[in-house]
Amino acid sequence: MKSIHAADAMNPITEDDIANYLSNTPDFFERHAQLLAQVQLTSPHGNRAVSLQERQAEMLREKIKALEHRLMDMVRHGTENVVTADRLQRWTRGLLTTRDPRGLPWQIAADLQALFMVPQIAIKVWDCDETYASEGYAQWVSDDVKALATSLTAPYCGLNAGFEAANWLGDVRAAISIALIPLRAEPEAPAFGLLVLASPDAARFNTDMGTDFLERIAELASAALSRLRP
Repeated sequence: MKSIHAADAMNPITEDDIANYLSNTPDFFERHAQLLAQVQLTSPHGNRAVSLQERQAEMLREKIKALEHRLMDMVRHGTENVVTADRLQRWTRGLLTTRDPRGLPWQIAADLQALFMVPQIAIKVWDCDETYASEGYAQWVSDDVKALATSLTAPYCGLNAGFEAANWLGDVRAAISIALIPLRAEPEAPAFGLLVLASPDAARFNTDMGTDFLERIAELASAALSRLRP
């Protein structure tokens, strides 16, 4: 017996042992139901001791509160998405009802700026038909900008790191965050244009934002601007 007690002293019962025992003995508290009423825990809202039932009720209230916040966020995001989808539809309607392709790039930029409340927007289109070669949107595009646009497989959103295309904007100093939207006929085709959206708000276009709507804008604008190409 002494050797057994000596072994127990060298290997005392740990919290993990207790936890494992309770996990593997689900009927323990059925046999010792009075223990549940005697268990005292520390409240997260102070140093006072509370019963197990009260602590469980507090945890349940916290979970419900967290779920309510998540539900409110989902409703808010859903409402924002509905508003954005409505604006996108109105912008698309403008593309479909435009008869003169010559002013289409300007209309694309102006309508985006008005409907989506973007402080600054610029657009350039290259490889246009000669009929439109004299238009401002078809001029002064460097090979570096063309290469950058072609390299973008999705719209770029983030801080303006001195992009050359930002010089197309009216006030470069106010272009703190920026979105670069390549325009192309097919997903794998070289870009034939670039939309530049800019804001003085550093968080307006950020690296964590989703680009689904911007990609839709790129597809629709590219399709409409195909009328300018030979």
